[in-house]
Amino acid sequence: MNASTFSALAEPNRLRIVELLQDGPLTVGEIANRLQIRQPQASKHLKVLLDAGLVDVQADANRRNYKLRMEPFKALDEWLESYRSTWDDRFDNLHHYLQKLQFEKSTKNNN
Repeated sequence: MNASTFSALAEPNRLRIVELLQDGPLTVGEIANRLQIRQPQASKHLKVLLDAGLVDVQADANRRNYKLRMEPFKALDEWLESYRSTWDDRFDNLHHYLQKLQFEKSTKNNN
């Protein structure tokens, strides 16, 4: 897991760009239009995402098409998996505890 992934995704516009690119490649102009930001701002955000390895760019004549790289997101998912199991265990324990409290409360009310 790379800390630059978190740093790149921490900025709201960059996160929104990643969400846009989930549907397929887009040009800088298309991204700027959809986010309602200026093209130079979109280019700066895309440069950060490119440097973090989250996107690839392909030149097509005078246009640059940006697309997501899936490898960093797979690595992020694998890293998060260890936390998922920890939280699943904690939620299971909480669920059992709440069931126990509910049972004790219903037992007291019936007496």
